[in-house]
Amino acid sequence: MRFDDRLATVLRLRTEGGAVARVQFRQLVDLLGTLPGDANGPTVDAAFARLAVLSGLIPAEIRTRIIDEPGVRLRSARLVSFLAQSDAAVACAAVNRADLSEDQWIDLVPALPLAARGLMRQRAGLPARVEALLDRLGLGPRALPPVATPQAVATPQAVATPQAEAPQTQPAPSFTPPPAAQLPAEQAPAAQAQVRPAPPPTTSAETAPPRGIGDIVRRIEAFRRAREPGAAPARAASPDAPHLPLGGEDFSLRPPARLGTFDFTSDAEGRIVWADGAAAPMVVGQRLAPAEQAIRRRQPIRALVMDLSGAPAVSGEWHVDAVPTFDALTGRFTGYQGRFRRGGSVVPAAGAMADSEADRMRQLLHELRTPVSAVQGFAEVIQQQLFGPTPHEYRALAANIVADSARILAGFDELERLAKLESGALETEPGETDIGAVIRATVAQLEPHTGPRESGFDIEAQDRLFTVGIAPGEVERLAWRLLATAATCAAPGERLAIRLGVDGGMVKLFLQLPATLAARNDDDLFYASATAATQALSAGMFGTGFTLRLARAEIRAAGGSMTREGGALMIDLPLVSGSGGTADRDTARR
Repeated sequence: MRFDDRLATVLRLRTEGGAVARVQFRQLVDLLGTLPGDANGPTVDAAFARLAVLSGLIPAEIRTRIIDEPGVRLRSARLVSFLAQSDAAVACAAVNRADLSEDQWIDLVPALPLAARGLMRQRAGLPARVEALLDRLGLGPRALPPVATPQAVATPQAVATPQAEAPQTQPAPSFTPPPAAQLPAEQAPAAQAQVRPAPPPTTSAETAPPRGIGDIVRRIEAFRRAREPGAAPARAASPDAPHLPLGGEDFSLRPPARLGTFDFTSDAEGRIVWADGAAAPMVVGQRLAPAEQAIRRRQPIRALVMDLSGAPAVSGEWHVDAVPTFDALTGRFTGYQGRFRRGGSVVPAAGAMADSEADRMRQLLHELRTPVSAVQGFAEVIQQQLFGPTPHEYRALAANIVADSARILAGFDELERLAKLESGALETEPGETDIGAVIRATVAQLEPHTGPRESGFDIEAQDRLFTVGIAPGEVERLAWRLLATAATCAAPGERLAIRLGVDGGMVKLFLQLPATLAARNDDDLFYASATAATQALSAGMFGTGFTLRLARAEIRAAGGSMTREGGALMIDLPLVSGSGGTADRDTARR
């Protein structure tokens, strides 16, 4: 997996001298400005801390020029918020150069300082939702509108001489605009234009504008009475009715309905730190206590039954599905992302879930192969002295690196093969192979290891062909995994029985397990943790449990089965029709 270490490289640069500080400030702004929105971790925090130090060393006008450079990209809401806390010129440049999505602006605007919010009114091209949010936060349009106050009839002399008093004859449906000298420059021509007549005033008490604090109090009291239980249905609200801030007109005093599902995010300790919708204030801070073992192992959580206590809307039994999350820069475990659902909620199909997990595994292995292949290639260049003479010590080290890289890549192939077999994305290659002959050849191949230890295998088979519908290469790999694993775990002097027979159109293979494996239960046998290889013979780099699971997956993909019967493995594989012979059940199971 490729990690982006550019931030760490920049942070290793010392801030000695003004030129170096300016270069580092420019690099940090560019790198932090292009990070993904969910990027976090110690490296990112250290970068913002260094940016704060540099801001105190570099004058504001220089920082402003750096931010205004054409190549600077500000796509990070966190960086824009950080720069907006600085001097007015720097904040103005950051707000003008920010390239954020509509949702990022919606989340960022309430967190900006008041001065930075005012600067946003000078920026063109903001989405309509952002403009509406600024209006709800009390930031009016860019220019103040004319003040419409009912007055007497205005004459041109009154506009030119503000001190003149208007005639007191009768009110007219018009207003006197303020003098041009008291308006902003961009509104002065509009003030001298033709005065438009205002609409006739209404006499309704309900639609009249508030005339004081007492009128506002009365309206709030009427609004409160309308919300009380048993109150008469309220009439359609007028534009002058009181509204709660930030679009709170949909607020209801009724308790929220019982929730059926909600998404969440937790920290590395399993404590919920975010939830969507109305569930947030009721579940944030609660822990995924039943999943402590999965959290320690960084494993996915599937259909975990958990009881939540608290408000009636969320209390009760829930099923939890979540996946672990890791920092994109450092690979550090950061927590879980998942969903709570009630028992009757719809869940994804098991097959679709398995397919998605297999796809993610294959993508991960593809990312892991890239750096290992690069290391292997460079080591081969050194070992083969393609670029010139190399000391023998370096060539020996390079040879070890090549061998280790090849072993790692082989392990990746096994992981990918198991993921494909278990998800049904891969099938065994068809063909016709005598599995009895392959087993005898594999036992002979293991003789250099088993002979000096006086261990090995005793084969008992019918005198016939045991032809299965699998390609020879597939059968050879399967036989090696099974027999090499057994030979590795067998004690000196321990002989293991192998019996081959046919029963009902299936080839029956009986493989006695060594005493060290026979003493384990199924979980310890098939899911044992991988340990360091301490023996010369090994069937795989991930241990006995993984090797047996891979062999079982290959047998199932070929239409057979592998089960454990006491201290032995019983393997069934389809017999190719026409291979001859009769069934001998006793020989296979004796």
